[in-house]
Amino acid sequence: MSTRAVLVTGATGTLGREVLPAAVAAGHRVRATSRHEHPDDEVRWHCCDLVTGRGVQAAVDGVDVILHCATQPIGDKDVVSTQNLLDAARRAAVAHVVYVSIVGVDRIPLPYYKTKLRAERVLATSDVGHTVLRATQFHDLIAAMFGAQRLSPLLFVLRGVSFQPIDTTDVAARLVELAGAEPSQRAPDIGGPEVRNHADLARAYLAERGSRRWVAPLPAPGKIVAGYRAGAHLAPQNPVGSVRFEEYLRRS
Repeated sequence: MSTRAVLVTGATGTLGREVLPAAVAAGHRVRATSRHEHPDDEVRWHCCDLVTGRGVQAAVDGVDVILHCATQPIGDKDVVSTQNLLDAARRAAVAHVVYVSIVGVDRIPLPYYKTKLRAERVLATSDVGHTVLRATQFHDLIAAMFGAQRLSPLLFVLRGVSFQPIDTTDVAARLVELAGAEPSQRAPDIGGPEVRNHADLARAYLAERGSRRWVAPLPAPGKIVAGYRAGAHLAPQNPVGSVRFEEYLRRS
């Protein structure tokens, strides 16, 4: 894989902070964006705002590949930031933009998923070389779903729903691979090493924390949960990595 000038957006986020060391270890000349200054001997930081466009052009100029990991789940900010980034990339003649999306954004009518899908379409209609990588839910998200119920006497889960949680280090590794490849518009979806029932994941979470709470599966109506029950958010045909949910919990 040839060495390239790589810009990582959202570099202080859950995924971005794993992408940075992976890109550096691969030998790339790495830049990163943040709204605040972050001194680093191995990474050149650019203070910018993707939504307003402030500082974006300076961050993009001279870059070969952009790994677009920044995401904001409120409103249309993901769409706006992606458009601003693409406009700057076009002016700077950036060869490749890699965008991280979610498996099932076109099949599950969750508002955040609809926004991610619109951001994908902004890429698809642009004249900038790009690759979209869809991944299943991160371990962090599954754990956060359970952690949000820490004051409840029961741990509620979705009946009939499974997840395929993936470790952010494995997603980061795949993104760095794509940074060294040519644009392909859409990379194969990736998921974690195993598909597991939501209740099973909940029991693993409680066991790791020494909790004796009961797991309570709940039926949930609506098209969103129906999409999850149908497995629209899974990628069993392409499991990646070996980090199981229990290992993530022990590590975190």
